Amino acid sequence: MSTAHAAGETHQPVFVGPTRAQLEALFPKYPTKQSVLLPALWLVQEARGWISEGALHEVAEVLGLTPAYVKGVVTFYTMYHTHPVGRHFIQVCTTSPCNICGAEEVTKAFLRHTGCGELGATSPDGRFTVIEVECLGACGFATPVLIDDDFVEGVTPERVAGILQGYK
Repeated sequence: MSTAHAAGETHQPVFVGPTRAQLEALFPKYPTKQSVLLPALWLVQEARGWISEGALHEVAEVLGLTPAYVKGVVTFYTMYHTHPVGRHFIQVCTTSPCNICGAEEVTKAFLRHTGCGELGATSPDGRFTVIEVECLGACGFATPVLIDDDFVEGVTPERVAGILQGYK
């Protein structure tokens, strides 16, 4: 079953098969359906790479919430992608301590070596998306970078090309 939403999007359901089973397994672990919202959004993002308007509506329906409420949560947290991103999502910490230690040059190196060109854009080959984040909680290891779920400390512009070689 697919449903159409405001932007004319055709949505293929996310919560079918194994993903539905994962969602159902969460319900007994939480006091209410609403409290399953964040993990349900993670399931969508893991399955699709981002949270589309259609998926947002599906989550709302499954959890008995309004789409506006779910959208408010999705747009509040920077960890949820509201548009397609590359296979590898790169977050460079640019908080003041990291900026003092060269985060701006690290960011430029990631943009250059990935071919993204600008923050938030996806590389032409679909492999990478680079963004800045306010804090990765590792001020003593500047410049920290999070690539997918891999935390890399002490990144310098000179290390960027070598780091990227591990992500095909």
